[in-house]
Amino acid sequence: MSSFCLLQVGLILSCTTKITSLHCNHLRLQQSKVIESSLRLLDKMGEKFPRQCLREKTSFRFPKQVLKPRQRETMKMAIEEIFQHIFYIFSKNLTLAEWDGRALELFQNGLYQQIEQVEACATEKRTHRSWRREPSRLQLKRYFQQIDCFLKDRQHSRCSWEVSRAEMRRCLQLVEKVTRRLNN
Repeated sequence: MSSFCLLQVGLILSCTTKITSLHCNHLRLQQSKVIESSLRLLDKMGEKFPRQCLREKTSFRFPKQVLKPRQRETMKMAIEEIFQHIFYIFSKNLTLAEWDGRALELFQNGLYQQIEQVEACATEKRTHRSWRREPSRLQLKRYFQQIDCFLKDRQHSRCSWEVSRAEMRRCLQLVEKVTRRLNN
């Protein structure tokens, strides 16, 4: 009787592994869909860029070399980290943003789900370790710290959020281009 139970558990684990690997094989396609959805939600969250905020416009200079690594696994880690940073920024002090709350919530949920999926599909801890040592990771961290400091310096004003929303749109468009290339 116990060997029968072990056989059932083994079959369940085998099926779960197969399903998870199939899910991970479609991760890039899912990322493309999440990015497209995120871009639509960013547009839906607010109206056109307010004219009174034009003086606040800043160039944050996204480190494009982050999206040009040699290995696909490193690319996955870079995209995951970008999603984490965007999620972090859009998860605090949003009271002055004057955005559509439902669109913002859907935007946050989509990013969070994608972060969870990428983490679940991370294959080897070596990839995580090698990504942690990458100079481009530090540049990415600095980029998002710049945006975070910009928001703090302007006390999370409506205009600072609009500038940040526009910057996140540009950032996600760059990620979308790379994801499309990976899918082809």
